[in-house]
Amino acid sequence: MTSLLPQPSTSPDVAAIATTTPDDVPVGAVAPPRNRRSLRTSELFAELAGTDDEAERARILEAVLVLNIPVAESIASRYRGRGVGDDDLEGVARLALVKAVRRYDTGSGHDFLSFAVPTIRGEIKRYFRDSGWMIRPPRRIQEVQAGIAAVESELGARLGTSPRPSELAAALEVDLSDVEEALAARGCFVPASLDRPVGEAGEMPLADLLGDVDPAQGAAEARAVLGPLVSRLSERDRRVIELRFFSGLTQREIAEDIGVTQMQVSRLLSRILRDLRRGLESVPETLVEAR
Repeated sequence: MTSLLPQPSTSPDVAAIATTTPDDVPVGAVAPPRNRRSLRTSELFAELAGTDDEAERARILEAVLVLNIPVAESIASRYRGRGVGDDDLEGVARLALVKAVRRYDTGSGHDFLSFAVPTIRGEIKRYFRDSGWMIRPPRRIQEVQAGIAAVESELGARLGTSPRPSELAAALEVDLSDVEEALAARGCFVPASLDRPVGEAGEMPLADLLGDVDPAQGAAEARAVLGPLVSRLSERDRRVIELRFFSGLTQREIAEDIGVTQMQVSRLLSRILRDLRRGLESVPETLVEAR
């Protein structure tokens, strides 16, 4: 997000900032203090009000923008390190400055910066709310997080220690459960990288410490569910199950072991599996209740 302004076709009054800087703001010059910037901005808007020439209006508005870019960048810098890239933050801030220039009413009785600063802050916060989440929590939790950010430092200074969730909930007049959920979701902007080094020496990536799916877990669950059902089978049926699914014998080999034909083994297996499937229909409810 590096473009400072929309394309010129979006508005004849606000042209894209050219590579050359207006004469009153030399390239490489140190940004003027706020009072000088505010005074010069007022002068430029006064010039704007006194001309109907489109080219002159575009030049004046461009000068206002360039003069106040340091303000937008300064505001954006206060939101660094919160999960949104610096370039994106500056881009949002500059586009917000463009909106402020377009919307500013010279007859409002307020200087431009008193209007532009809240506009830029609001656009940055809106960007965080709408686009800054890698994992988006509910809007209610986002709002609680914003409230926590606003009161946490002040509350900590007054208490002399980091405020507990219950103290934050009392200060914000919200439910404790909402505060706890908002605190738990703080990593949603930038979840920890699995490649992040951890441990005393910092040589082991986080991913190496995370558990993985145990290949034997499915078999263990199957045994837990099927065990009671298999125990109710006849001795011969249990033998067939053991030879087929634990020893891996073929139907011909099973037939030789129990003294029947291969066709009978096939029918036995079909009937046993059918009975087990029927028995499983009532197992989930039983397991849920047991847990």
